Amino acid sequence: CLVSAAALSADLLASDQPLAYRLKGELRILPGILDGNTADAMDNETALASVREPDDWVLLPPVPYGPNQTKIGGQVRWLSPPGKTHILGTDDKGRDVLARLIHGARSALLVGLGSVALFLLVAILLGAIAGYFGGVADRIALRLIETLSSFPSFFLILALQGLLGTTSLLQLILIIGLTRWTDVARLTRAEVLRVVNEDYVLAARALGLRQWRILFRHVLPGALEPALVASTFGVASAILVESTLSFLGYGVPETTSSWGQLIGDAFNNDGCYWLSIYPGMVLFCTILSINLVGEGLRDALDTSR
Repeated sequence: CLVSAAALSADLLASDQPLAYRLKGELRILPGILDGNTADAMDNETALASVREPDDWVLLPPVPYGPNQTKIGGQVRWLSPPGKTHILGTDDKGRDVLARLIHGARSALLVGLGSVALFLLVAILLGAIAGYFGGVADRIALRLIETLSSFPSFFLILALQGLLGTTSLLQLILIIGLTRWTDVARLTRAEVLRVVNEDYVLAARALGLRQWRILFRHVLPGALEPALVASTFGVASAILVESTLSFLGYGVPETTSSWGQLIGDAFNNDGCYWLSIYPGMVLFCTILSINLVGEGLRDALDTSR
């Protein structure tokens, strides 16, 4: 919940622009978000320096630094340890670590949820068609699953990222989603093979309903439980893959905050413990929490059966 809240409200929690201000009789609320041109918006330092009248005021974010802000007060504070100004220190470019951790939650969840949504769509569709119709469709689906499963998924993703030569969040979502659907497809196919022999499915066939209607309305709802459980663990796995790729330099772009990037900075700067401990703790707690949710969901579904 904390990671989701940080991802959704990252621009409110950590930003180099004020949340609201009243200067020279002009009131602005969320100027960096609601104004069309954020490049020309007033930053925190300029806003504070403009407070001169008794009625003037400025409301700053809890973390008054942007994730890519390198200069603060006209200075670049490279590798500053945790202190009053920067609670969790700065990286090797002078950027605030806490601000990058908060905005990194958005990158992690976008990749995790986006890639899982994509591979669920592919896996459920292929697994359902293979299990329900059988024959040629089943053989083609099984050959695709076996072929893709013969490659270690992480190294396949790493190779594809290296071949493409560019990085972006959308690219990561597509690559992870289109290479990690095989296990869920197997589960869906197995569940469909079980459900098609249920009495209500046989009754639907006896009534003369169309095959596609039977599949999507009667078979799939009873075969989705393993896929839902696997998708929860898939989110944690996708977040870990994104962080690992960013650590290696093949993940998100440099201007996009990532927990893996911060850990990579720690690897390149000996003695800067704050660059590894805090992102590592956030990554560990996030993956542990998602896995615990998956365990609870699996136990609940097993109990319901």
